[in-house]
Amino acid sequence: MIRRALEDRLRQLLTGFPVVTLTGPRQSGKTTLAKAVFRDRPYASLEEPDLRRLALDDPRGFLARFPDGAVLDEVQRAPELLSYLQTRVDSDGRLGLFLLTGSQQFGLLSGVTQSLAGRTAFVELLPFSIQELDRAGLRPPSLEAMLFTGGYPPLYDRGLNPRDWLPAYVMAYVERDVRQLLKVQDLDSFQRFVHLCAGRCGQLLRLSDLATDAGITHNTAKAWLSVLEASYLLFQLRPHHANFNKRLIKAPKLYFYDTGLVCWLLGIQEPAQLQTHPLRGNLFENLVVAELAKAYLNRGERAPLSYWRDSNGNEVDVIIDAGGRLRPVEIKSGQTLNRDYFVGLERWLGIAGQQALSPLLVYGGDETLIHKGIQVRPWHGAAQDIG
Repeated sequence: MIRRALEDRLRQLLTGFPVVTLTGPRQSGKTTLAKAVFRDRPYASLEEPDLRRLALDDPRGFLARFPDGAVLDEVQRAPELLSYLQTRVDSDGRLGLFLLTGSQQFGLLSGVTQSLAGRTAFVELLPFSIQELDRAGLRPPSLEAMLFTGGYPPLYDRGLNPRDWLPAYVMAYVERDVRQLLKVQDLDSFQRFVHLCAGRCGQLLRLSDLATDAGITHNTAKAWLSVLEASYLLFQLRPHHANFNKRLIKAPKLYFYDTGLVCWLLGIQEPAQLQTHPLRGNLFENLVVAELAKAYLNRGERAPLSYWRDSNGNEVDVIIDAGGRLRPVEIKSGQTLNRDYFVGLERWLGIAGQQALSPLLVYGGDETLIHKGIQVRPWHGAAQDIG
């Protein structure tokens, strides 16, 4: 088992809450992590029909099977159980009793927040970060291989080819979850919508244009996008609110949590294609932004990330809000540093003034250096010591 960066934070939270809720995309390693942390406790998956029926038909009897707590996996499948769990942990009084896992924010969080408010902490587990793979000696050998493979644990635990595993993943989990949440009838239209989202990674999200290209209504596109976010497949990066006396672009930017999934959706067949692919820069930016998000989520924190762009085309790829100070991050996919890479950061530093903090440039090469006060990091060190 590859040790997860979130493990220490998870153990810490279990000393202060009777219940901890672990969420994230399917196949991100939640069950493996939960079993490792609670290796001396029972495990019950509510995906199993017989256990789910028992939990729904006799919730008190079901919980009585676990006098010292347990891992309850995919608890969104039995939401009525959560009210009985509240009564159980209140009467017991001990901390660190139950570790819940779930893959859908809609189904899980709505029930947990209603029934276990104040009794549970929430943490999110995403696919492997580059740092986790580095520590295990499993990081792919090149940037292109990293982009193509992504970070889903089965690809590393079982040595599977992304071209074999990702189609099955989308069919078995993504499409099933969508049907459960939205009762989507026209699966072909939804699949086309997901592929169109992949083609917009790292770009401004114009929902009306996306809906038109997908042949669906604006409201349908909004609902489907919400489901993809709830399933931890993609996320939106909002523009930073500070205007510095400039007119700002207000549209969010669209990113996926895993570039391997994006590559499959784009029809990329092998890592070598990424050397000249027209979306290479977007995929690289997606990789870095997702790594920054994982760095915070792996500490159990909200990722304080945004981007900045004004109406004149001035832009910073990521703004990290570090307690009121703003850390700008510029992302360039080229492997050779050149003067143009620093122009956007230097311009923004002049605008932001005293609010600016430790500017960072992440690029597709391998050197680490400082240039005129700007930290330069290679792609595999993008999230090191962030926050």
